[in-house]
Amino acid sequence: MPIQPAVAQALLNIFGEDSVYLDAADCWTYGYDNSKLHHPPDAVVMAASHEQVLDCIALCKEHRIPLTTRGRGTGTTGAAVPIHGGVVLSLERMNQVLEFDPGNRSVRVQAGITNLALQNFLKLHNFFWAPDPSSAEYCSVGGNLACNAAGPGAVKYGSCRDNTLRLKAVTGNAETIITGSKTSKGVVGLDLTRLLIGSEGCLAIITEADLKLLPLPSDKNTFRVLFTSHAEASAAIQALMAQPHTPCALEFMDHHALDLLRQHSPLQLPVAAAAMLMVEIDGDPDSLVVSSRLIESTLTALKPLQINRAHSVGEAKELWAARKALSPILRNLAPNKINEDVVVPIPQLSDLLAGLDKLSQRYELPIVNFGHAGNGNLHVNILYDASDPKQNQNAQSSLLEVFDLVLSLDGTLSGEHGVGIAKRDYVDRELGEAELRLMRQIKQQFDPLLILNPNKGWPTEV
Repeated sequence: MPIQPAVAQALLNIFGEDSVYLDAADCWTYGYDNSKLHHPPDAVVMAASHEQVLDCIALCKEHRIPLTTRGRGTGTTGAAVPIHGGVVLSLERMNQVLEFDPGNRSVRVQAGITNLALQNFLKLHNFFWAPDPSSAEYCSVGGNLACNAAGPGAVKYGSCRDNTLRLKAVTGNAETIITGSKTSKGVVGLDLTRLLIGSEGCLAIITEADLKLLPLPSDKNTFRVLFTSHAEASAAIQALMAQPHTPCALEFMDHHALDLLRQHSPLQLPVAAAAMLMVEIDGDPDSLVVSSRLIESTLTALKPLQINRAHSVGEAKELWAARKALSPILRNLAPNKINEDVVVPIPQLSDLLAGLDKLSQRYELPIVNFGHAGNGNLHVNILYDASDPKQNQNAQSSLLEVFDLVLSLDGTLSGEHGVGIAKRDYVDRELGEAELRLMRQIKQQFDPLLILNPNKGWPTEV
């Protein structure tokens, strides 16, 4: 439904002429995210302050207009797609560091700052924020918080929920709330901070965040380890996670991924290699000597096909080249691929990979698996030609079986990509009716008229 003239004028009064887009052509690009799903909004507004966000939500509440908040559109589940039209509220101009407190190991930022801009600021002061998604150059901190983003570093340092102290947000009832505290300890009230993180803008719009910082490690050591089977690699993952020195990255690639690298990149890999681990540890030079020795001895005892250790920054980049080359290859080969980020307990990884291989054979579709092995978080990529009816049907059928397999192994359907639209209708396979009812009731308390990012995150009540 087109924005009414009175509402359009009110938006102009709140944001100013250079921050309101009403023309369909201008709004078009704000109707999609990296899921490639698309629905155009009726208006787009660019917030520059918390107060503008508050006034915008009050206006949308008054007129019952759907409101979808957007960071940089890098999400892969359609959470930022305005499926009911209405207003898209972009936070991309809210990109400032507001307060830096090294003595408290914290920083307060606006939600629209990119992950990389924040990390570059912190690096000057020898700190970092733990979440390190692969889209860090483009994604916003607010978007990271919205889906509880993580990345390779989560194996040691945790995700957004583990590294956020306090939030400032506006509910769907147009009320400002402050959740958490600036202190690293505190038990007053319910933990609304962790509730908002991962809620994909369905409960409240985060405008500012106090983030917990960590001192920047002075050095890293990198290993690339090849195995002749995913079972051997899975055993190595368990062994590495059972010893006392936690890697800061523990990445996995299966035999389908290695085959793609052999075919579409200049990287030379042994024919017998059927699984790869990238293992990285960080710390000061003295502690790295001890941890590197233990990591290497743990791996050597498992008799892998090959262990390569980097002895310089350049060599480390060469070892990581295989992992970094895979995503572009997948995008070029299968732009319509299904990309899931499921998680299972680490001891169940071998069973998950064996089950995925069986599904790949039965449905005659490549299923390429890689990801954050130290968390049991795999990116499962089902490659298919969407223009082929049989492949299209097989892809959808295999996806349901992937989810069933994950749940049978005590896993979860999303590790860091969120739910949005793409996984919304599968959530009731993991959660029971009692849990879903509570979630709907919580939504109602935060957003009585259900205007914030409606029909996202979980199935709507029948």
